[in-house]
Amino acid sequence: MKTHATTIGLSASLSLALLILAGCSGEDASPGGEDTGNGGAGVVDAHPTEGPHQGELIELGNEEYHAELIHDEIAGSITIYVLDSTAKESVAIEASEVTVNLSHDGEAEQFTLTANADTTDPAETSSRFESSDVHLAEDLESREATLVLTIKGKQYRGEIKHDHDEHEDH
Repeated sequence: MKTHATTIGLSASLSLALLILAGCSGEDASPGGEDTGNGGAGVVDAHPTEGPHQGELIELGNEEYHAELIHDEIAGSITIYVLDSTAKESVAIEASEVTVNLSHDGEAEQFTLTANADTTDPAETSSRFESSDVHLAEDLESREATLVLTIKGKQYRGEIKHDHDEHEDH
């Protein structure tokens, strides 16, 4: 009887694991990826994955905001765009700079990206920050990089993650 109970328990655990894995496939539950109109039940993962400039997204807070990182390898520049919670619309902030902290070869480094306001940003604000520091462009591949900025008086920190597998395809 103990063997039968163990088999049932193992079978139930395996079934639950398969259901969880099937639900986390990263694919839309409805054909074509359209909204099924059932209150979001067809949406598996509503997290934005790419910014409006096709850059890497950095989550700020509990997805209160996002930042988009563009690494122009040819120009040797880094651009950060501050975005809303959906990562679709720019958010102009009252800051003249943002900071990237990183650890490279065991050494802490700090880089400043200066405001370069977009044409649609209100006066005295910016949604775009840039750096042409060659060392930042080279060192940004570090696994321990953090964007630090202040939005409406609150400091946000976002981990900069790189999909290294994606870079190998290019």
